[in-house]
Amino acid sequence: MDQLNIAGKAYSSRLLVGTGKYRDFEQTKAAVEASGAEIVTVAIRRVNIGQNPDEPNLLDAIPTSKYTLLPNTAGCYTANDAIRTLMLARELLDGHDLVKLEVLGDPHTLYPNVIETLEAAKYLVKEGFKVMDYTSDDPIMARQLEDAGCVAIMPLASLIGSGMGILNPWNLSIIIGNAKVPVLVDAGVGTASDAAIAMELGCDGILMNTAIAAAKDPLLMASAMKKAVEAGREAYLAGRMPKKLYSASPSSPTSGLIS
Repeated sequence: MDQLNIAGKAYSSRLLVGTGKYRDFEQTKAAVEASGAEIVTVAIRRVNIGQNPDEPNLLDAIPTSKYTLLPNTAGCYTANDAIRTLMLARELLDGHDLVKLEVLGDPHTLYPNVIETLEAAKYLVKEGFKVMDYTSDDPIMARQLEDAGCVAIMPLASLIGSGMGILNPWNLSIIIGNAKVPVLVDAGVGTASDAAIAMELGCDGILMNTAIAAAKDPLLMASAMKKAVEAGREAYLAGRMPKKLYSASPSSPTSGLIS
């Protein structure tokens, strides 16, 4: 079976999903189930997973017995904030060490601050965290994060929440071609065709939230994304036919024609 391997664990689904922007936890649960995802990310600074005992707990809808939880640092703008947030997550989740690191550059674009990101990544790896890292589509930064010990590199396709799709397939291809750890597109996917394109490029997986949560029918979009990721992966493994500019090739044999 073609599985996604992250930090020594295998997953059948290559689609990772977020838990923000849904109407309530019930809709979150239904969308996650429709997506087929096994890894679910949660913003520690925005969603209750036990730090507020008097509020509804996401873990009641998304139990850790069924899903691999991926705490993330959404909303952090410095390395120190991100580090403190993930230390809290590890405490709340009884030593959980697989995390998604993101350190943002500004609140308008949500573009990553790669300098702060690399600083935080180095520290967290030394502290025993298994870091999946949101970053720009810069191949040099991707390599530095891998060298720092990150277990997965997560370049953006376009800005978070933009739905603009794959804006620079060439940079993504360079990152994929050089990486020795999984490469997952994180941010910018808007619809199923975007997901399929990312997978056809050779991405190991995709993480998305807004594309599903902001759809008119989130559950139907979650199902569509599941199929798109699977189809894109199969197309990548199959190997597409070569492109031929101005060179027609008949699809049927040309010999033995009836005269």
